[in-house]
Amino acid sequence: MFLPQYSPSKQNPHNQKIIRVFAEKEGTELIDNPALINRAKRKLITQKMVLNLIDVAKEKGDMDRVKSYWNTYHCQSKIVSSENKLYGNYCKNRYCTICSAIRKAHIINKYYPALKNWKNAHFVTLTVKSVKAKNLKRWIYGMNLAFKIIKNRCNKRHQRGKGIKLIGIKSLECNFNPMRKTYNPHFHLIVPNKEIADLLKKEWMHQWNKTTILHSSHKAQHIRPVESIERDLIETIKYGSKIFTEPDLKKKAQRNIAPMIYIYALDNILSAMKGYRIFERFGFNLPKEQKNKSPLKFINNFDNWEYSIKATDWINTSTGECLTGYLEPIELTYLLNEYINKDRQ
Repeated sequence: MFLPQYSPSKQNPHNQKIIRVFAEKEGTELIDNPALINRAKRKLITQKMVLNLIDVAKEKGDMDRVKSYWNTYHCQSKIVSSENKLYGNYCKNRYCTICSAIRKAHIINKYYPALKNWKNAHFVTLTVKSVKAKNLKRWIYGMNLAFKIIKNRCNKRHQRGKGIKLIGIKSLECNFNPMRKTYNPHFHLIVPNKEIADLLKKEWMHQWNKTTILHSSHKAQHIRPVESIERDLIETIKYGSKIFTEPDLKKKAQRNIAPMIYIYALDNILSAMKGYRIFERFGFNLPKEQKNKSPLKFINNFDNWEYSIKATDWINTSTGECLTGYLEPIELTYLLNEYINKDRQ
């Protein structure tokens, strides 16, 4: 992050304020860094999506969400560069595609060394029946409570020597069905072996089918072996840290299906998930990380950059130079302008 501090200059006869920037963390490489193009793309998508989310939140009268969306809109809008490094503040919201990409990389680096040793890992999907928007938050609460009950029950059996210990990672996702106008919250998990996968499915079915309110279908739960732990870890993290994804335009085009972004439904999902952990581990610990906090360093000579949604890039406030040279593809322009559905869902 960067922290601007203003102080009078003793050498300035008019006592004008001079910007001093204190940079925390190492910054982003500016030279030969292809990731900057992707960052420009994510920034564009985030700003256009968030503007629509702000309208929805205003319509609902949820001013806290309006404030949070504006915070994401301004994420990385103003950055500085110095000695081939970029510095800027991050909103860290889960619906920010820039922050989600950073979080995704962090989780991969953190968990992959442990999960690659799971030689018989399995990918599990646990779900319940789809529900209408008004019930979504309640069902997400119920799912988290149900999983907590299952963990406690299995852990007690394990402590008495009558069962296996539950170990794995879990993420929460929710899909929207525009035809039925229903929402399908579900968990994605990676566990070390099939025995744990089968136990989770069995306990999940038992827990939910004790009530007739929200019956869970046996066929809706899925278990499959993990062929590539890295690929499935990335897939799991995508659900956990990226609530909405940029559409795969090529695949959609091949299927002759016009991509559609249901902005009202997206806000319903984000609102229902508020306060819940999207990604977490259970039953095991990771090696303790050595937290080396980067000291603040004073940056005297730097350039200011401000993001322009019209230019789809950061512009140097002194020279007018573009930072990345990113140009918005025609397909993405058309999608973000024509295929955002604002109907109440």
